[in-house]
Amino acid sequence: MTIAVLAVQGAFIEHEKKLQALGADVFEIRQAKDLERHFDGLVLPGGESTVQGKLLRELGLFEALRDKIRAGLPVMATCAGLILLAEHIADDPTVHFGTLPVTVKRNAYGRQLGSFQCTADVEEIGKQLPLTFIRAPYIEKAEDAVKVLTRVDGNIVAVRYENQLGMSFHPEVTEDNRVHAYFLQMCEQKLS
Repeated sequence: MTIAVLAVQGAFIEHEKKLQALGADVFEIRQAKDLERHFDGLVLPGGESTVQGKLLRELGLFEALRDKIRAGLPVMATCAGLILLAEHIADDPTVHFGTLPVTVKRNAYGRQLGSFQCTADVEEIGKQLPLTFIRAPYIEKAEDAVKVLTRVDGNIVAVRYENQLGMSFHPEVTEDNRVHAYFLQMCEQKLS
């Protein structure tokens, strides 16, 4: 199983280490020629969504990745990655991939000082997962076809929609591997 990790900006190395520890082959997408390689899943990491969206377009990655996601490529998106997938961003007309039918509120918990950790049960993934929020968004609204996997303080922070797994938090910075293992199962199911 080969997983591509978008590596133009943000916290991508931690995702790579988690996936490698679970037995996946991993490579980084940094330029258009990287898309010539075969991959079974894609990770969109945290970071700065505005910068990532700009770089995706400048580097000639945007349309090809959007088309792959629309065609069913499994994708796991954390924090800024969730914003890249969202059909709508609250109070912002910007749309990046627009493949996930949700409305996301950016920096919903405030700036860096609003970062926090908690635990929550995440449907389909496990009980009492450690969740780390860093300048995190949350999902204000999810369309009916979107499965809400968990909420924190009443706010939606993890969803699954077809081939897309979107989260406000950063599973790559904890010792827990269950989110990444779940994503690899999504990729395996797509292959079978």
